[in-house]
Amino acid sequence: MTKEAEHYTLGSMILETIEKYYTWALIAILLVNFTQRKIPRTEKKRFATIYLAAILLVFEVGIVTILTRGLNHNLAWLVLALCIGLFYLFRKKALPFRIHCLECGIRMDFNHIIGHDDNLCSDCYNKAHPEEAAAEAAKKPKPAQVEEDTEEMVVPDTVAEIDWDLWDPKEVCVITYLFDGDQVLLIDKKQGLGTGLVNAPGGHIELAETATEAAIREFKEETELDIHDPRLVGRLNFQFKDGLSERGYVFFADSYSGEPAETEEARPFWCPIKDIPYDKMWEDDLYWLPQALEGKKFDGFFIFDGQKMLDKLVVIEEDEQA
Repeated sequence: MTKEAEHYTLGSMILETIEKYYTWALIAILLVNFTQRKIPRTEKKRFATIYLAAILLVFEVGIVTILTRGLNHNLAWLVLALCIGLFYLFRKKALPFRIHCLECGIRMDFNHIIGHDDNLCSDCYNKAHPEEAAAEAAKKPKPAQVEEDTEEMVVPDTVAEIDWDLWDPKEVCVITYLFDGDQVLLIDKKQGLGTGLVNAPGGHIELAETATEAAIREFKEETELDIHDPRLVGRLNFQFKDGLSERGYVFFADSYSGEPAETEEARPFWCPIKDIPYDKMWEDDLYWLPQALEGKKFDGFFIFDGQKMLDKLVVIEEDEQA
């Protein structure tokens, strides 16, 4: 066998091997694409796998054409250059995948690598989209009531004793403060949690409802007022000694229509902001509401025994603590 024939045979073997394994690579990419269909917010990455599959298909067609027609094997370099050029041209669309979270840098799981176009881990995404997180939490089934003959849950007396990253509230709600000039609309709570206290209108988030939608609906139900464009200003996390756990999203609003009216749940009244009756409200309000009124965003953590606050931690967005 001449050297030229040996070189031709060796080239054929190499191209056949490449063709064989690139077929499997193409199948793997298509399987990833099928998996992506089950992952939310994955439109860009699904198109990315299609781009990659198309480029691989171009390469495979080129190799197969060279082999079946007995063309010069050096043409494979031209096919490779073409595919590299296509990849470079569509690099932003073909390679949006990241291994680590863009916000915190933590290594993400497989589903977040091939899916979730924002390239954020679950915690960072929930922080960036609190309304969606609230809606998802509201959809979770409520835990069954603890049987009377079982051991009662032991709730600590201090905030520091709870792992708030793993803490999962049983209830998710909203509370909204409406402002008109130097006044704020408050309510005398007539029924439910906090009966007898002064508060702001609010209530639970329903299934398939965002926090903003819940804020508008609950405000209407308790005051007969329609508020417009409420804005999220903070989050409250309550753990009660009796086992109740609740997360509340706090909204401010400055625009409304209608006239306030008493309902079965509440009696609304306008109050000067400087005269907010903190002594008649939940104890925690004093530690976050004044700062919220100054335009600061916050995250509050509280332990309550009934209506008595046992411990608190309020984290301000500027990393100040109260």
